[in-house]
Amino acid sequence: MAEILKLLIPALLVLLTAYLLLDRLLKNEEKRRNFELFKSNYSVITPIRLRAYERLMLVLERTIPNNLILSTIKPGMTNLELQSQLLNTIRHEFAHNLSQQIYVSDELWNYISSAQESLLRLINMCASQCNPNEPASLLAEKILEIYAASEETPTEQAIRKLKEEVRKYFPS
Repeated sequence: MAEILKLLIPALLVLLTAYLLLDRLLKNEEKRRNFELFKSNYSVITPIRLRAYERLMLVLERTIPNNLILSTIKPGMTNLELQSQLLNTIRHEFAHNLSQQIYVSDELWNYISSAQESLLRLINMCASQCNPNEPASLLAEKILEIYAASEETPTEQAIRKLKEEVRKYFPS
């Protein structure tokens, strides 16, 4: 019996050591494969993510009231027509870029959504204070006046947050 134990104990120690070494080796190999996969995905995702940030910045810049009104207002438009056109343009810009949210943080997307909602509210609030049949220039002036009076608009906050996020992921 003692002879069997003398052989069995070293054999068990060798088996345990081999098991632990193989287990560690397999775990390291799995980590290495996961890292390689991450690295290859990162090189593919990074350009897509940068384009998403660029597109969202364009949306925010295009929907700043100064830019939006200049590109939308036409001679002879009424307040009602301008309101309708502004709302449609904002909704279209954001709807066209809705898919970009999968490439940015939830926090940034909330800022961008908030900017859209605040712009829609601003336009509707200003339009409610104007006669629908008056020239569109009156509504445009009112929107620009209220927007300019704001210290930091939701659009400016979203732009600031977008820049912060880009700098966090892609430091210069």
